Amino acid sequence: MTHNLLIVEDNTDIAKLIQLHAKDIDCDSDIASSGKQALEMFNNKDYQLVILDLMLPEIDGLEVCRQIRQSPNYVPILMLTSKSSELDRVLGLEVGADDYITKPFSIAELMARIKSQFRRAKALQPKDSKQSNISIDGINIDTARRQVTIEGKEVELTAKEFDLLLHFASHPGLVFTRMQLLEQVWGYHYAGYEHTVNSHINRLRAKIEKDPAQPVYINTVWGVGYRFRDA
Repeated sequence: MTHNLLIVEDNTDIAKLIQLHAKDIDCDSDIASSGKQALEMFNNKDYQLVILDLMLPEIDGLEVCRQIRQSPNYVPILMLTSKSSELDRVLGLEVGADDYITKPFSIAELMARIKSQFRRAKALQPKDSKQSNISIDGINIDTARRQVTIEGKEVELTAKEFDLLLHFASHPGLVFTRMQLLEQVWGYHYAGYEHTVNSHINRLRAKIEKDPAQPVYINTVWGVGYRFRDA
C-alpha cells in the first residue's frame, strides 16, 4: 500500500533527501517550503502522514500543527526540530504532534519512525463492525467516525484526546502507568515526559466529566497511574 506524505521543510536539500528515501518504504511525497503552503496543500489532498519542521517561514510549525489538528480527519504528525530543549519537544507534543525527531537525524531512524506511525494508525482502526462503537455508562465512542457523545451530546476532542479515551475505554478496569500510556497512545517512548499524559488527562476530564475534580470515568490510582471505570 502506498502512503501519501506531506513533507514541510524549508531546507530543500533535507526535504528532497527525505522524499527520496520515503520512496523506499512505498511513500509518495509532496514538499511544502512554508507553513502557509503546507496548510494549503493539506487542505487540498489526503495525506497519511505529515513530516513537519518546527522552524518555518510565514507560519511556524507549532501553528501549522495546531491548525492541522482542527481537521476532522486524524493524520499523524512527526515533527522535525533543530532545537533540543525539553520545552520545544513538549510544546510539539502538547499541540498535537505524535512524535518528534531532532536534527541532525539518521535517515534510517526517521524511516523507522514513519513506519511506526503507520503501524500505530492501522492499529487504531476498528478491526470489524463489532468494534466500531464502544458504549460505557453514557459515553458512546464511534471509532470509525472518531466521534464521542455523552448522553447523546457530541463532545469535541482533539485527535490525541480521542486516542487516549479510546485506549482507556477499550480496556475498562485496567490500570496504566503514565509511561505505558505514552508508549501505547503516543506510539513512542518519551522518558521523562509523563507530565504530557497528566495534562491530556486533565483536559479530557474537563470535557467528559460532570465534575472533573471528582471524576467518574477516568480514575487516578495513586502511586501507579490511571484506570477507566468498568463497564
